[in-house]
Amino acid sequence: MRVRVEQTPLPGIGVRHDLVTSSGRTVGVVSHRNGRRDLVLYDVDDPDACLASIPLTDDEAEALADVLGASLMLGQLAGLRQQAAGLLTEQIALPAGSPFVGRRLGDTRTRTRTGASIVAVLRDREVIASPGPSFGFEANDVVVAVGTREGLDGVTAILAGDTGD
Repeated sequence: MRVRVEQTPLPGIGVRHDLVTSSGRTVGVVSHRNGRRDLVLYDVDDPDACLASIPLTDDEAEALADVLGASLMLGQLAGLRQQAAGLLTEQIALPAGSPFVGRRLGDTRTRTRTGASIVAVLRDREVIASPGPSFGFEANDVVVAVGTREGLDGVTAILAGDTGD
């Protein structure tokens, strides 16, 4: 089902965005030229009549967007889990004695050897997303990998130097 948001210019005020829900209710956001935002709920029987208008501070608008976005994201992730049964995500600590400390991600050849992908590295409270093949590992890095159980076990073995190659 496609959701339609209608935008209406409000001369001298700003702009109004309205969304009609599948239950027939209309909710909107009035964005004033001065930056103020109001969340509005319209009467079911008279779509031009406003039942409630709730002014939102910037922090409140951001929090509401976060709540709505988080629930949407969780729903999408649940759908992805169903589509990708058997696909796992795991954090794998790079052991201090790993032969890859001080070497590049591409040197591991993990994707080629295991079918699993390294999608991020956690280092000193920093997230390095989508590291490329020239990314250099450091001691205490934590690798975030996605793959099958077998593939992730393979990444763990490679990073530990236990591959027998």
